[in-house]
Amino acid sequence: MEWLGLSPNEWTAVRLSLRVSVWATLVSLPFGIAVAWLLARREFPGKAVVNGLVHLPLILPPVVTGYVLLLTMGRRGPIGSFLDEHFGIVFAFRWTGAALACGVMAFPLLVRSIRLSIEAVDRRLEAAAATLGASPILVFLTVTLPLVLPGIIAGMILTFAKAMGEFGATITFVSNIPGETQTLPSAIYTYTQVPGGGAGALRLTLVSVAIAMAALLASELLARRISRSMDLA
Repeated sequence: MEWLGLSPNEWTAVRLSLRVSVWATLVSLPFGIAVAWLLARREFPGKAVVNGLVHLPLILPPVVTGYVLLLTMGRRGPIGSFLDEHFGIVFAFRWTGAALACGVMAFPLLVRSIRLSIEAVDRRLEAAAATLGASPILVFLTVTLPLVLPGIIAGMILTFAKAMGEFGATITFVSNIPGETQTLPSAIYTYTQVPGGGAGALRLTLVSVAIAMAALLASELLARRISRSMDLA
């Protein structure tokens, strides 16, 4: 990254953002698939409430979401104190907390993308596999999952992009600690608050745009390859 003129602290912010975004995406994925399938394929009491809770981070100000995480997942929060005392897991003011905050903020986008793909699958295909003796899990793995792969990829890219750009919830939950929780948006914000920081903010902005474009292009190429392989099959 030296050719971009990034300082060591800026490069650290770039690496941390990538790390946080990747982990937020990977950890959210299995939960996103499960929740999307549940909302798309099952009817149960309180479904509207669950759907509302899933999409709540999209409506609430990010600072509110971050504060709720701080109250619940902080060292003194009911969940955070339990995890700290029994497992030594701490989220508040750690990079893992940044990943958690980013994952929570991006979760609605992941679920919605996958849910729409699942709802578009012809149920007759799933029923045909079931009549041949396949268990529900096998039906999902061999029929549903391959058909919704483009939606999963789209959801993962949206999650990654949202995580890369998340600021409000992250800075509220884990603060803006250089080298520990200072992601790209936080670093850009810091530069805008100091005299002469415009050049640094511009450099990191260009890096953010480059990463986002690379992710979008990679997702497009991957989606095309999956589409071609499904057509050949």
